[in-house]
Amino acid sequence: MAFLPKSNTETLRKYLALDQGGRVQAEYIWIDGNNGLRSKTTTLDFKPTDVSELKEWNFDGSSTNQAPGNNSDVLLRPAAIFRDPFRGGDNILVLAECYNNDGTPNKTNYRHSAAKIFEKHADAHTWFGLEQEYTLFDSEGTVLGWPKSGYPAPQGPYYCSVGADVAYGRDIVEAHYKACMYAGVNISGINAEVMPGQWEFQIGPCEGISMGDHLWMARFLLKRVAEDFGVVVSFHPKPIKGDWNGAGCHTNYSTEAMRKEGGIKAIYEAIEKLAQRHAEHIAVYGEDNEQRLTGEHETGHISQFSSGVAHRGASIRIPRHVAAEGCGYLEDRRPASNIDPYRVTAIITETTLG
Repeated sequence: MAFLPKSNTETLRKYLALDQGGRVQAEYIWIDGNNGLRSKTTTLDFKPTDVSELKEWNFDGSSTNQAPGNNSDVLLRPAAIFRDPFRGGDNILVLAECYNNDGTPNKTNYRHSAAKIFEKHADAHTWFGLEQEYTLFDSEGTVLGWPKSGYPAPQGPYYCSVGADVAYGRDIVEAHYKACMYAGVNISGINAEVMPGQWEFQIGPCEGISMGDHLWMARFLLKRVAEDFGVVVSFHPKPIKGDWNGAGCHTNYSTEAMRKEGGIKAIYEAIEKLAQRHAEHIAVYGEDNEQRLTGEHETGHISQFSSGVAHRGASIRIPRHVAAEGCGYLEDRRPASNIDPYRVTAIITETTLG
């Protein structure tokens, strides 16, 4: 892989500090036809205070695998606003939904249907917390910190590691953490993961549709931060074959009933419902997930549903403290790192509350 060198941030800084004359830059961000992210920027003559004040825009969907060339306009409808940590000031990031020019949701727009499900079950007050694992690669396609030929020492010292000999890419991780906090993304933590060069950030708790909004924005921020460092982010669930951990997006879930005293009963009822629709969930739990869900490396097997207390090799894990306290949440360990969070949170809600 060949990539441009990292951006000249010192040179850029003097231009970013220039006065904008009261105008605002609004960067519209959307999900493309390959489950990736795209963006472009427009200038506003005012500082918006609500997403309803923002204009509907469009883009060439034939260049993003979202529309044919003879009918290529795809509409962008603003859905959520975040502060822009790259440009600063009053500038904003706008997460947008994609619609076809006849007003129907684009094939990539899973937010539209998810919002309906969350609205239907609003009284349940569904909370989610997503654990996003990812892998960092250098500009030559080698996992960050790995030797150019061969492999690093086996897994063991890298999880939650400290030290230059075991933790690779911390500057990117810390920059991303601060960028999320500045933007208003509900990031709740970070840690180095089991495979060297692999990290995790956690988003949540978020209620309903906001979970997908915040995770997608956090992914965008990570990609942009890594761009400044000349590093590539991979969300593939098994970026390195062999005896190395894959990357997941463990999904923590609860309803108000689960969080109340005696909520463990509602948790077990939800697990029973999840067991009955295992195949349907796996179908939307990420591409290439079969490479990760092998029954090894802290996963359950993709073809089998299982659950247990403090069992990291199960499909559904009940944390030890939840079992002890009799209320709380469950962790669905099946989702891959490349999931669309709208699809995953929606099907969990629909299955457990439908």
